[in-house]
Amino acid sequence: MTAVQRKDHLDTFAITVLVACCAFWGFQQILIKFAGREIPPLWQASVRMAGATALLWFWCQFRGVKLFNRDGSLQGGLIVGLLFAAEFCLIYLGLQHTSASRLTVFLYTSPFWVAVLLPRFVPSEKLRRIQWVGLVIAFGAVGIAFSEAFLHGSAPGQWKGDAMGLAAGMFWGLTTIAIRTTKVATVQAEKSLFYQLSVTAVVCPVLSLALGETWSFDYSALAWGSVFLQTAVGAFASYLAWMWMLRHYPATQMATFTFLTPLFALVFGVVLLGEPLTLQLVLALLGVAAGIVLVSRKG
Repeated sequence: MTAVQRKDHLDTFAITVLVACCAFWGFQQILIKFAGREIPPLWQASVRMAGATALLWFWCQFRGVKLFNRDGSLQGGLIVGLLFAAEFCLIYLGLQHTSASRLTVFLYTSPFWVAVLLPRFVPSEKLRRIQWVGLVIAFGAVGIAFSEAFLHGSAPGQWKGDAMGLAAGMFWGLTTIAIRTTKVATVQAEKSLFYQLSVTAVVCPVLSLALGETWSFDYSALAWGSVFLQTAVGAFASYLAWMWMLRHYPATQMATFTFLTPLFALVFGVVLLGEPLTLQLVLALLGVAAGIVLVSRKG
């Protein structure tokens, strides 16, 4: 097997791919909210995850990646999948109550949950002073944004969506920790992603039925176009691209780019959905971005 050539810096190609991924991840919250006008949230998630699972399975068949070999990763894979499912269920439900831009800011608190909790399992990941500063700035900014949901003039029930976004960020962080601390860390990236997508494709329909959602396939072309982009680009292509990048470029430098996603979500939400742009939200975005940069610093 040919050894993977790793680079010690991000070149033009890497930066282009990272910006494209972050832009789409910001845009996909808009797609979810747009399709949500016609498609019940968890049924929408069910269709997306089932489609992405099928695409990934075909990709693995083409690439010769073994998905069902016994390698001791099943237990960890199921845990990772359930955490991933919890994250996405909360995202889809949360967007029923709050704006796409607000939810994305709360969602991207994920790196901070990892920074706080991972040292309990991996002592070498102990936080340094500058990283603690980043955590304080970020969560202070999130507090400012969350408090806005209780002020006069905010959308009814907005705090519920904000809380779901924050919980989704926590589950995203827990997913990362589970991957790092179980045998899932030793499997190929495609198999790790398969655990996450396939388990979510099972969980979402069950919860959809439990909530009494109506299932149908009679939706507009625009709604189906939204689901297609979420499936083919969001849950399949962009995740594979990110995992490929992690094998070839420094993860720390890549992590600092994630602050672009809430920025893109804010711009897309305001321009495409007419979502309100408030001072509290801008301050939260800047605080989370600064926190991500500081927490991602290793030196």
